[in-house]
Amino acid sequence: MKLLSVVFPFLVPMMSRCSKLVLPLDCSDVHAKNSSVPNGVHTIYPIGATSAVQVYCDMDSLEGKWTVFQRRMDGSVNFYRPWEEYKMGFGNAAGEYWLGLESLFHLTQRKNYQLLVDMEDFEGKKVYALYSTFSIDSESNGYRLHVSGFTDGGAGDSLTYHSEQKFLTFDLPEGSCARSYLGAFWYKTCHYANPNGVYLWGAHSLFRAVGVEWFHWKGYEYSLKAISMKIRPVQ
Repeated sequence: MKLLSVVFPFLVPMMSRCSKLVLPLDCSDVHAKNSSVPNGVHTIYPIGATSAVQVYCDMDSLEGKWTVFQRRMDGSVNFYRPWEEYKMGFGNAAGEYWLGLESLFHLTQRKNYQLLVDMEDFEGKKVYALYSTFSIDSESNGYRLHVSGFTDGGAGDSLTYHSEQKFLTFDLPEGSCARSYLGAFWYKTCHYANPNGVYLWGAHSLFRAVGVEWFHWKGYEYSLKAISMKIRPVQ
């Protein structure tokens, strides 16, 4: 470094700045850089410098710093999609979107996360379900879900049932639940939660259990106005 400072003095401050560059892995890292940053879209790097993806950061709910990986809010995005799209992600972080299973896998391999599921009905009531541990396996194991430690925020527990299940989409040979209930999820036989189902604007009776549903709050004949799934490092 001393030799460089003599021969190329302009390089030293530049190298010093580069050495301090740390790319944010998730929204908790975004918050660590600026604790006053508001809710909104930010860029994170789940797999390193070449893996930039945009996510919505929830900096308000339960002390904030949540990285949103799934969000429904207005029915503007079709969530009935094949495996490859759920693997890589789709939608727009400013609205409805799915981050992508591959990015989600890498995130949960690098930190220990908790999960928050926020929900709202068409009457304006808001509830949540909180889980103290959340992770998924790699693609070779079907992005299998691991979730536990439920705390009730009024929604009831519709997710623990799905723990230890592989993610399923309609184009997989074993994707009969996805085909039957017009979504994609960690289905078992078949679901208590269908957050990626059809957006149906509230109460419905013609197509039972195909909506954006959380059974232990609204049953199988009510499609939620909004639902978001988000993770934050265990503190």
